[in-house]
Amino acid sequence: MLLSEILTIYHLLDRPTKPGRELLRLFKKYRIGTITLKEVKEKKGSTEFIKIIIPGRKGRIKNGKAPTLGIIGRLGGVGARPKIIGFVSDGDGALTALSVALRLIKMASNGDVFEGDIIIATHVCTNAPTTPHEPVPFMGSPVDLATMNKYEVDKKMDAILSIDTSRGNRIINYVGFAISPTVKEGYILRISEDLLSIMEQTTGKLPVTFPITIQDITPYGNGLYHFNSIMQPAVATKAPVVGVAITSEVPVAGCATGITNAPQIDAVGRFVIEVAQRFGQGKCSFYDKKEYNLIIKKYGKLTKFQELR
Repeated sequence: MLLSEILTIYHLLDRPTKPGRELLRLFKKYRIGTITLKEVKEKKGSTEFIKIIIPGRKGRIKNGKAPTLGIIGRLGGVGARPKIIGFVSDGDGALTALSVALRLIKMASNGDVFEGDIIIATHVCTNAPTTPHEPVPFMGSPVDLATMNKYEVDKKMDAILSIDTSRGNRIINYVGFAISPTVKEGYILRISEDLLSIMEQTTGKLPVTFPITIQDITPYGNGLYHFNSIMQPAVATKAPVVGVAITSEVPVAGCATGITNAPQIDAVGRFVIEVAQRFGQGKCSFYDKKEYNLIIKKYGKLTKFQELR
């Protein structure tokens, strides 16, 4: 379980001051992997990007061949101060990713090291803007989506789990989390059977999925409607991307406070950790490579959908 890690990270994020240095201090005391912090400022404000790289026993960092999993906590901000006080729903993506990172680092410090390298990336802004959206307002972002991809999507990632709060819609009517079809280079592929099985195992329930459209996998800023930013890492990589949506039964605004609950984040975190373990072992596939190659052979590439224009 990750309840201890969730509470530790939550208390660092739920404050008006910048949490980056405290997070850096927390992770570095274990002396596992590489932790970097970068503050980025743009017209709408600033945020702190944090990246944690945890070496695997047979990962590329140690000249091994085990694949590298990317875990991205996608969000606009963890807070919307001074307009709204408290930790907002939108912050759950960062909370989950950082809690997973802390748990994996603790495991590694105790000798439980996974096969493949793991790269966790997110950003933490405690005073992000809000933006109008239907059916409920979205959390805005202090930086552009392209900037997020620049600091969060790593070329070393062989597959990516993009974790994002996705309560502000009428598409997913379920308290828990749901996974998307796999997206790779403009193609929306079928949902991974391996991921469905891991979801069943970690939740003890039937798996829950959500639909995405072509609009959702195109870059923000092109004038098209997007479900939210959960699939945006897919526009900046050749790696397969799966969205892990933190969901609710009714539409809840990203800027709403009081919605975050530890058991829900724990369920998502346990799923992500199990995926990380099996992916490094070569026992979890995000897509069927033979089928994907056949699609390319028959219908050509769709990388056009990764472009802004």
